[in-house]
Amino acid sequence: MNLPITRVGIIGTGFIAKGLYSLLNNAEDFQCTCLLTRQETSKVEGLPHHLLTTSVENFVEHSDIVVECSGDAIHATDVLWRIRDTQLPIVTIDSEFQVTIGSWFVQQGVYLTEADGDQPGCLARLKLEAETMGFSPICYVNLKGFLNPNPTPEEMQYWANQQKLQINQVVSFTDGTKLQIEQALVANGLGAGLAKPGMIGASVNDLSDLDFLVRASQERGLPLSDYVLIPGGPPGVLILATNEIMDKVEGYLPFSRLRTKEGLAYQLLRPYHLCHLEILKTLRGVVDGERELLNNSANPTITVAAVAKKTLRRHSIVPHGVGGFEVRGMAVPIDQYPDAVPICLIKNSRILKEIPKGEIVRFEDIELAQTKALDLYQTLLARA
Repeated sequence: MNLPITRVGIIGTGFIAKGLYSLLNNAEDFQCTCLLTRQETSKVEGLPHHLLTTSVENFVEHSDIVVECSGDAIHATDVLWRIRDTQLPIVTIDSEFQVTIGSWFVQQGVYLTEADGDQPGCLARLKLEAETMGFSPICYVNLKGFLNPNPTPEEMQYWANQQKLQINQVVSFTDGTKLQIEQALVANGLGAGLAKPGMIGASVNDLSDLDFLVRASQERGLPLSDYVLIPGGPPGVLILATNEIMDKVEGYLPFSRLRTKEGLAYQLLRPYHLCHLEILKTLRGVVDGERELLNNSANPTITVAAVAKKTLRRHSIVPHGVGGFEVRGMAVPIDQYPDAVPICLIKNSRILKEIPKGEIVRFEDIELAQTKALDLYQTLLARA
């Protein structure tokens, strides 16, 4: 059967973009028709040069759906702001953009959704599946095996070479910034909160030993977004939830095996996330007219503040926030920290006064580069 072909334009030429391009090559109903890059097209490796463009206008002309996967909130904002009025649906696998500026686009009525594949999208999909079975989520949990809040450049360069990733990506994974960004997006998009700034982030040896998260949710009176460290655990996500229908069949083995140790909730484990390999699921949902899987919502309550990894001296330059060695990210409530600088807005920024190690960077402490992302974030703050 010949299916109608949907043209997919990809913003970015990195790891995710290359994987998605390969996936689309095997799809009968989608075709990658354009790749937008900031680089000289002749310098891009691993992608067909005839599909590469540096022109946003050319990119729009050859796209029915846009997939943004640059991982750079400032760059993503520059591009997506220019195509905001085209009516093209926008799919992201870019929690950095979503948690920083995504809400502005939602407020404008743009179709904007995070994709399946990364942990936020996987949690959103698992929530939909859980709710069809009568579950009421209590906590959305990101599973990690290891974190080091202040890794050395030598360590990070080694692992970047091993994993064939950019060093800033490896740093953001290792120091917890990516995790904080992902769970802030989950909180904003799924109507959850934080147990405390930065989340609890407990270490456990058994995924059934999570009743402390249930109690924390009960104390707050709302679902929580959090994470746990479990060495050797699965690289996936987990939802803690209640289910009155299951409670009525006490002792039924398939149900009872899902209970936490103290029996306060059921645990629904998805033991993997496959990044670009799952994006096709989202694209098919867009074509079928499904509502957005996940975005940062029109009224976010959580931001990801920049926290100094070391004492930042006056007049020093911070080249970039996410994946750098000067700051790391921490999810915090916006109403408690309205002057906290979102880490994704920091790029070639100058420190105005000394910031001690461990302190949150505030707008009065730093001279941020003037970007469209900063303009739109300030608009969001003014509307809050």
